[in-house]
Amino acid sequence: MDRQQAIEAAARAVIEHGGPECRTDPKGVLDAMNAALDLGASHGDIEAEMKRQREQA
Repeated sequence: MDRQQAIEAAARAVIEHGGPECRTDPKGVLDAMNAALDLGASHGDIEAEMKRQREQA
Protein backbone atom coordinates (compact mmCIF):
# COMPACT_ATOMS: atom_id res chain seq x y z
CA MET A 1 0.00 0.00 0.00
CA ASP A 2 1.41 3.38 -0.91
CA ARG A 3 0.93 6.67 0.94
CA GLN A 4 -2.10 7.83 -1.11
CA GLN A 5 -3.85 4.48 -0.80
CA ALA A 6 -3.27 4.55 2.96
CA ILE A 7 -4.71 8.08 3.18
CA GLU A 8 -7.79 7.00 1.21
CA ALA A 9 -8.25 3.91 3.38
CA ALA A 10 -7.88 5.90 6.60
CA ALA A 11 -10.39 8.50 5.44
CA ARG A 12 -12.84 5.79 4.44
CA ALA A 13 -12.40 4.05 7.81
CA VAL A 14 -13.06 7.26 9.73
CA ILE A 15 -16.16 8.07 7.68
CA GLU A 16 -17.51 4.53 8.02
CA HIS A 17 -16.85 4.58 11.76
CA GLY A 18 -19.69 7.07 12.06
CA GLY A 19 -18.14 9.72 14.29
CA PRO A 20 -19.63 9.99 17.76
CA GLU A 21 -22.10 7.17 17.05
CA CYS A 22 -19.16 4.71 16.85
CA ARG A 23 -20.86 2.25 14.54
CA THR A 24 -17.69 0.16 14.16
CA ASP A 25 -14.79 -0.98 16.31
CA PRO A 26 -12.37 1.94 16.74
CA LYS A 27 -9.35 -0.38 16.51
CA GLY A 28 -9.80 -0.67 12.75
CA VAL A 29 -9.92 3.10 12.42
CA LEU A 30 -6.81 3.54 14.54
CA ASP A 31 -4.96 0.87 12.54
CA ALA A 32 -5.83 2.60 9.26
CA MET A 33 -4.86 6.01 10.63
CA ASN A 34 -1.56 4.68 11.98
CA ALA A 35 -0.74 2.99 8.66
CA ALA A 36 -1.23 6.28 6.82
CA LEU A 37 0.75 8.25 9.39
CA ASP A 38 3.58 5.70 9.28
CA LEU A 39 3.81 6.25 5.52
CA GLY A 40 4.25 10.00 6.02
CA ALA A 41 0.67 11.27 5.83
CA SER A 42 -0.47 14.04 8.13
CA HIS A 43 -3.79 14.39 9.90
CA GLY A 44 -4.46 17.23 7.45
CA ASP A 45 -3.94 14.87 4.50
CA ILE A 46 -6.49 12.45 5.93
CA GLU A 47 -8.91 15.26 6.73
CA ALA A 48 -8.65 16.62 3.17
CA GLU A 49 -9.29 13.14 1.76
CA MET A 50 -12.34 12.72 4.01
CA LYS A 51 -13.70 16.00 2.67
CA ARG A 52 -13.05 14.89 -0.91
CA GLN A 53 -14.79 11.53 -0.34
CA ARG A 54 -17.80 13.19 1.29
CA GLU A 55 -18.15 15.66 -1.58
CA GLN A 56 -17.89 12.85 -4.10
CA ALA A 57 -20.66 10.80 -2.45
